[in-house]
Amino acid sequence: MCTQTLITRSLQVALLFILGLVSPFAPAQAPAEEPALTWTSRDAQLKWGPCPSFLPKGCAIAVLHGDPAKDNVDVFFKVPAKSTIPLHWHTSAERMVLVAGELHVTYDGQKKAVLKPGTYAYGPAKRPHKGFCASNSPCVLFIAFESPLDAVPIESKEK
Repeated sequence: MCTQTLITRSLQVALLFILGLVSPFAPAQAPAEEPALTWTSRDAQLKWGPCPSFLPKGCAIAVLHGDPAKDNVDVFFKVPAKSTIPLHWHTSAERMVLVAGELHVTYDGQKKAVLKPGTYAYGPAKRPHKGFCASNSPCVLFIAFESPLDAVPIESKEK
């Protein structure tokens, strides 16, 4: 093989190698379709709305990202201090982090879990559960739902 051909092939291989390194980064440089965002539970811009009527008076939900009627919605869920969250379930699994307060959560068939700020909890879809905000200040929970947001109450058998 002549020297010219070797140099040409070496340049081709080097160019392919460089393109292989650069191409994975190209999508990261494309303009984002939606802005990044951050929230705290005390942001004045949050729009707190009411909870379903079976939940405690003073309960509120703020949508952080997504549409509650569609898949993949993130919310803050706030309940007053010393309030009880009645037995209920959700169509979706829940991924949660307690932001403020102390929340006691009990899933059917499991021991009570005590959540303190920074605690992560996972709730399986359709698993009945109840809660109690044990703190002297409101409990605020970040919840990521996979499916549209719902809460289905389970009527108490006690009269």
